[in-house]
Amino acid sequence: MSALRASFLALAAVLLAAPALGQPAVQGPTGSAFYIAPDPLPDGAPGTVIWSRPLTGTMALPGAAKNLLVLYRSTSPEGGSVAVSGTMAVPAGAAPAGGWPVIVWMHGTTGLGPQCAPSLDDANGPEHGYIQEIQTLLAGFLAQGYAVVATDYQGLGTPGPHPFLQGIPNGRNGLDMLRAARAIEPAIGAKYAVVGHSQGGQADLFAASQGPFYAPELTLVGNVAFAPGSQIADRLAMVMKSDKVELSLPYVLYVLVSYAGDNPDIDLSRILTSTAVAHLPDLLVGCMSHALTTGYWSTAIAKDQFLPNPDLAALLKMAAQNEPGTLAISGPTLIAQGTGDVTVLPAATDATVASLCASGNAVLYRTYKGASHDGVMVAGAADARDWVKARFAGEPEGGNCLDLPSAAAP
Repeated sequence: MSALRASFLALAAVLLAAPALGQPAVQGPTGSAFYIAPDPLPDGAPGTVIWSRPLTGTMALPGAAKNLLVLYRSTSPEGGSVAVSGTMAVPAGAAPAGGWPVIVWMHGTTGLGPQCAPSLDDANGPEHGYIQEIQTLLAGFLAQGYAVVATDYQGLGTPGPHPFLQGIPNGRNGLDMLRAARAIEPAIGAKYAVVGHSQGGQADLFAASQGPFYAPELTLVGNVAFAPGSQIADRLAMVMKSDKVELSLPYVLYVLVSYAGDNPDIDLSRILTSTAVAHLPDLLVGCMSHALTTGYWSTAIAKDQFLPNPDLAALLKMAAQNEPGTLAISGPTLIAQGTGDVTVLPAATDATVASLCASGNAVLYRTYKGASHDGVMVAGAADARDWVKARFAGEPEGGNCLDLPSAAAP
């Protein structure tokens, strides 16, 4: 086969796989019915729009010419088609040549249930304080002329389950949200940067790693991960030894529920006590703040939830597959970590950055003295905007892998 013919066929495959640009979207239903997709799903490739409607609530960015709520097709952990919800905001004015540059946002942990989707948030939402911080960060990007697209992830907004801390499906949910946004609004360009926090920092790194081959019609310029979730096995080991009420315990249980839901080799009855198993449904009541402050899991002693000799082999294997430090990322990466973070521990991010650097990735690591888990999005916002602007301008970024700072250092 000639090189010209091979190139033509490759381009044809991309065009056939990608949703067409500028197609009018079906007006979605009002209320919660919006999140219930037709069964079976309409035909289409990942990123195909099912329907959309104007967006209100916290994820509607002030100053946008257009804020939309979107239901679209994406790819499940098993590789099948699944409906996912998300949002998009388009700047005011005329788009530059090549279309609006895009921020693909990946949010941090809000919960396991459909009610925990950021797109559902309003002033009375269960995670409103956190979603407000997201709005502030993203509005800063919008004001600088970026379109912003944000996935809720599979199982948030739409019926569950939610593949919590599963990097590949969550990353693909974000990339497919960009495809859907471009199908609705042709003024949105093909060049994008991924930005994420916490759970979304992990998903951000996986999206950046997958993007060039999962969505080759799009062009990644770089990615920013604020306090990315990592070191999953280490966190599990820590809570299994702790004789205290641990902030980390609900997060670890989210991982166990998520991984067991997609891996039949993981049997939670061989890891957790019968009492702990009986209280797992409590994790679906409310959202993250509820799990941390109310009910059984807010007072449970961490080590008492685990069997004396738990069967962890399959779980640890899946945890290793979801470690972002093992990834190869073709574009430059900025990682930001607060030294005062007690959710994603500074030492964990130090280790992840070191691993990414050892694999040859171009990483710029910045630490912010005293910044908390959410506070790093405030402390690092201006640096992130400047860094992203430089990447879209084509400026090189070699990173600081040869002289890394430490967020965990005294």
